[in-house]
Amino acid sequence: MKAYFTDLFTGAWSLIVGLKVTFKALISPVVTVQYPRVKNEVTPNYRGHIDLVKDAETGSHRCITCGSCMRECPSGCIVVDGEKREGVKGKALTVFTLDFTKCSLCGACVEVCPTQALDYSQEYELAGSAREDFYYDLLKRVEERE
Repeated sequence: MKAYFTDLFTGAWSLIVGLKVTFKALISPVVTVQYPRVKNEVTPNYRGHIDLVKDAETGSHRCITCGSCMRECPSGCIVVDGEKREGVKGKALTVFTLDFTKCSLCGACVEVCPTQALDYSQEYELAGSAREDFYYDLLKRVEERE
């Protein structure tokens, strides 16, 4: 008989503790974001894929086609190519692509760039149904930006 009342008391106490937790969660503020309608603010420290920095003075990119980012990349996911044009000092950038399927987001390319032409993108909604969706032409992206 004593065991019956002990089990009854233990069960009632467990119910009270569980209801206390439930009530506490019921009156606490909501922390869930309704994602498609409300976007999260991205911290400035977020490291997305790399992106070319648009120069404010010239309206173009800062890349001098040195290729140090391509050489430094441990994954080999960056392709940089340029050509010597008549009347232009140095090489002109013609190809700058990133294969994001291989990128390890190590940041070595951003650190080694002598002109600070590379920075991390603030994009976090990266989704695609095909592998080709993750091959970025960074030169084209910088030209499309306002």
